[in-house]
Amino acid sequence: MAEHNWHEEEGRALIGRDKKAQRLKQAEDLAETVLDSLSAHIAILDSQGWIVKTNQAWQEFAQANELQLWPEVLQVNYLAICDQAQGESSEHAQEVARGIRAVIAGEMDEFLLDYPCHFGDQKGWFYLRARRMQGYGPLRVVVSHEDITQLKLVQEELESKEAALARQTEELKEANAALKALLRQRDQDKKEIEANVLETVKQEVLPHVRELGSSPFYTRQQVLVRHIETMLQDIVSPFARSLSSHFASLTPQEMRVASLIRQGMSSKEIAQALQCSEYAVLFHRKNLRSKLGLTNKGVNLYSFLQTFSEWEE
Repeated sequence: MAEHNWHEEEGRALIGRDKKAQRLKQAEDLAETVLDSLSAHIAILDSQGWIVKTNQAWQEFAQANELQLWPEVLQVNYLAICDQAQGESSEHAQEVARGIRAVIAGEMDEFLLDYPCHFGDQKGWFYLRARRMQGYGPLRVVVSHEDITQLKLVQEELESKEAALARQTEELKEANAALKALLRQRDQDKKEIEANVLETVKQEVLPHVRELGSSPFYTRQQVLVRHIETMLQDIVSPFARSLSSHFASLTPQEMRVASLIRQGMSSKEIAQALQCSEYAVLFHRKNLRSKLGLTNKGVNLYSFLQTFSEWEE
């Protein structure tokens, strides 16, 4: 009876071990399936840098690019390959070896690096991550390489566009500075031309007009000559320019009427000088008061125009 019980217990223990082994096998299969499902190229290293496991992405990349890390040869020392790297990638490979050794030694929890990996004319970049595996058992380091080529290409394109935009901005600044200089020169030329014209009117035109006004004329002709002289004097004086610049709504005829009022001419004299009706002059006087803001009837238009230049100052 005791022997029977012993065999029964041994059978149950055996079944338990089989189930445990089966569950462990299922867990390992699941872990391998998950590992192979990842897009990152993953290798698991031991404490000496030997590759003990790779996923499908790692193996396919190795095959496609004819790398030394041939998929069916697991016992390859990854650190040794990094140490022996030559050419353009050697600097990054040696940096990777130093980083992984630091993770193995416990000097850092994780090592990260993005690096170029170009093959011929085809550009490529990868993001490397090396980190210790958690849990009990022998020390293992998981090394993953994630392809970030598309991200880098987009980044390069954005940087190129930013550089082009910066150049355009600088060109616009230069063009704007040149335009400002041109406008300043134009204003200077305009002032010089205006000064020359005014000086010519003062020195060459007005003296002849005054001489003409001293000649015997009919009354109508004397009024016209007087008006011409006054208009020329207004041109060379700041009155007309100041009035037109501050009251841009004034019409040319209203400017003429204002100038003659400022000279002390009556509405009748103004009508004779401008060859219009006295009613038209009165109409212009009314518009002048409105546009100049003289709403108070107590303010005399003639007095306002006389003191206009002083008032502006």
